Amino acid sequence: MKEKIQALARQYHADTVACRRHLHAHPELSFEEVQTGKFVADQLTALGVQHKHGVAENGVVALIKGKNPRKRTIALRADMDALPIQEANDVPYKSQNAGVMHACGHDVHTASLLGTVRILNELRGEFEGSIKCIFQPGEEKLPGGASLMIKAGVLENPRPTSIFGQHVHPPLHAGMIGLKPGIYMASADEIYVTVKGRGGHGAMPHDCIDPVVITAQIIVALQQLVSRYADPAVPTVLTFGKINSTGGATNIIPNEVKLVGTFRTMHEKWRTEAHKRMKKIAESIAKGYGAACDFDIIKGYPVLYNHEELTKRTKQWAVEFLGKSNVVDLPLRMTAEDFAYFSQAMPACFYRLGTGNPERGITSPIHTETFDIDEAALETGMGLMAWLAVKELGG
Repeated sequence: MKEKIQALARQYHADTVACRRHLHAHPELSFEEVQTGKFVADQLTALGVQHKHGVAENGVVALIKGKNPRKRTIALRADMDALPIQEANDVPYKSQNAGVMHACGHDVHTASLLGTVRILNELRGEFEGSIKCIFQPGEEKLPGGASLMIKAGVLENPRPTSIFGQHVHPPLHAGMIGLKPGIYMASADEIYVTVKGRGGHGAMPHDCIDPVVITAQIIVALQQLVSRYADPAVPTVLTFGKINSTGGATNIIPNEVKLVGTFRTMHEKWRTEAHKRMKKIAESIAKGYGAACDFDIIKGYPVLYNHEELTKRTKQWAVEFLGKSNVVDLPLRMTAEDFAYFSQAMPACFYRLGTGNPERGITSPIHTETFDIDEAALETGMGLMAWLAVKELGG
């Protein structure tokens, strides 16, 4: 079976590259993946694969039935949305949509899963059970397409017993993968703060309630939440990325200051406690200066947990498929991913697909305007995912 899958991955590589380049040239933002969803559905129709289009609006779900299809079902997932970035690469498949780019590799994920579908569909008479392939919208934007697809019933009828997902990783050379069992990626929450004071002339601060100074005090105090309240064993990050005032100038104290940031951690109980502490600290500081503070937290993606036993099996199977030298262990990441919703619902394994090639200058990180991949990674991506699916079904 391994040799058959590897041969089919080589055979379908060129077509999968073509799919990836089409998707890369026509990126769509989160929850706007109308043409992307249609492209995926059209590809599945051409393959004769049973599917449903329009799950959580733009999502697509395919079902590949092997022998004895009701014996067991597992799931594979790819995300489809792009980022609001203007591409700087000079390549034939450069984004044709101004200000939108597949800078996080979701074009790779989608094309790779389409390649996996082709492989598994051809081999469906050689394994037992069913494989649900989930093409998901809106990974980059709250509330996350994964949560919406779950609410729409994507994990029902039939219900998978486990799920796999992969994500591009430029630091790893194409042909390699990396994984980590247990807690792997952080939860992510958005923070929106408005400090309301009383503006006036910059030369007469005694007649004002200066929201700029108060906001500065709040920022410094909240950073101590991490250094003085968080358990050192629990990774925690609090970052404020934007601050601006309404009506301020060199000699004008504004009425309001707005502050936005992100809070990330690896522990759900501490996450809830930290939310309460941050709000209390900020509001107390503002009140002490005679100001008011609106402190809003939009709860985002949960902690991503890689099921220990499933990830252990995945590593073993990856070594069998790729060779020991091409499978590496990875550290914790403070980035977030809405695949975490799937990992909270069932045994899950989310691994990293190597896409870099320093010899060819392919090293740009994700979320940058020069991100690209060594397309040899697509052969690894679709072949390995097909192999994992068959092995997890007991093949």
